[in-house]
Amino acid sequence: MVRDTSLQGLLQAHRMSGITASASTRDHSIHVRASEGGLPVSVHIDQDELRFGGAALAATLVDLIAQATRRARAQRRTLLEREGMEASILDRLGLPTASSVAASENDRMGDETAPTSWLRSV
Repeated sequence: MVRDTSLQGLLQAHRMSGITASASTRDHSIHVRASEGGLPVSVHIDQDELRFGGAALAATLVDLIAQATRRARAQRRTLLEREGMEASILDRLGLPTASSVAASENDRMGDETAPTSWLRSV
């Protein structure tokens, strides 16, 4: 719990600013925007994605929402750093750095199989 009232005010102002971030599949057939709290704000699913079934679609959505949430939380950290908040406090708040988010996304991309074609069916 944060005890410094000026720090509490700063955190409250930031929470109200509504930071969101987006994430999508490689072919952009599924695109989500989520808040830093993990709430999906918008979801776009191409009709072709429905052929994979509900379980696969749900797993992809959960993964993308988590990715967008991490990005939004990293944006929050960057904003708070610019306003002078110490890194130790940001670490205790669990806000990831932009570089740690990028590194985890690069690791994850290395594990994915690339599409066999970049062409979309018409």
